[in-house]
Amino acid sequence: MTKILVIDDDSGLREVIRLSLEHAGFEVVEAENGASGVQLANSQLPDLILCDVRMEKMDGYRTLAALRQDNATAPIPFILMTGQADTAGMRQGMELGADDYLSKPFTVPQLLAAVNARLKKLQTVREQAERRLADLRANISLALPHELLTPLNGILGFSDILISDHRSLQPEEVVSMAEAIRDSAKRLHRLIENFLIFAQIELLQADHIDLFREGQPLPLRKAVERVSRVRALQAGRLDDLDLDVCEASAAITEDYFTKIVDELLDNAFKFSTPGSPVRVVSTITEGHVVLKIQDHGRGMRPEHVSEIGAYMQFERKLYEQQGSGLGLTIAKRLTQLHGGRLGLQSEVGVGTTVEVWLPAVTELR
Repeated sequence: MTKILVIDDDSGLREVIRLSLEHAGFEVVEAENGASGVQLANSQLPDLILCDVRMEKMDGYRTLAALRQDNATAPIPFILMTGQADTAGMRQGMELGADDYLSKPFTVPQLLAAVNARLKKLQTVREQAERRLADLRANISLALPHELLTPLNGILGFSDILISDHRSLQPEEVVSMAEAIRDSAKRLHRLIENFLIFAQIELLQADHIDLFREGQPLPLRKAVERVSRVRALQAGRLDDLDLDVCEASAAITEDYFTKIVDELLDNAFKFSTPGSPVRVVSTITEGHVVLKIQDHGRGMRPEHVSEIGAYMQFERKLYEQQGSGLGLTIAKRLTQLHGGRLGLQSEVGVGTTVEVWLPAVTELR
């Protein structure tokens, strides 16, 4: 049964609210002030909280602030009840994290409408979270074994042949198998490296570390040109590369910046056909260095763009693809850790454009 906590120092109004909600099928717990309401919220963990604004000892705003600071009660939908729903008060409540306002006096239908609207939204959020978690589990269980075993099988298979049949193999066959082992090892190394970088990023974000404030300016043009040409050469598509990069600097280490560019270009070449251009352009806009990477590949559907995350691959049944889905997530989070943002626009059959915005820096700090 859905549990609702009602916090109000007016016992008469609390009783009316309780009877109305119980008649509608809800379980109700009551608190006569903000302090006891915070205690009850922590012990009962209700599905929703109704709280009066004007109360002695601890008003509704302070109650809301206390609940939002606690990880256990922060996600609980919170409706403020007030007889003075002025603009300043509403803004204060929303800034503290209130989900809705209910102006006094209110009717029973208005009360139930507000409660049901918040609970419906909560249910929608929970269903989306569960669906994303299920998708993540499915992608991990399907993608990771494949991504780990495929290069490993190549290494083991060709090395076994070299060991068992080396006397009968021609020199060019030995070289070909050695190259295949090397390529498989590089693929496995890149996969493991991305897992480690992703774990490092998660720790940095958990500790709220802002790398932008700690970084020194890095001239970006040479780094972009170098990484772009190396990635295009590895993809066998040097003629498809279109470079137009300006002189600019940003507060980021060369390793992190190289990783961002390399992952984005890897996707651009991987998901577009040979002969189609991959354009890399940089500009200085609104105090930011903007790096744009554009391909004319198969593109993505809007719902896939909105669900991009670690270990997420889309339409794997239709397309054979290498990679764990970590690349774009790593690029995005590294950009954010350096005070920037990453945007993506994509259209099926047209292609994908990724923009990386990093704060431009002109001098040492």
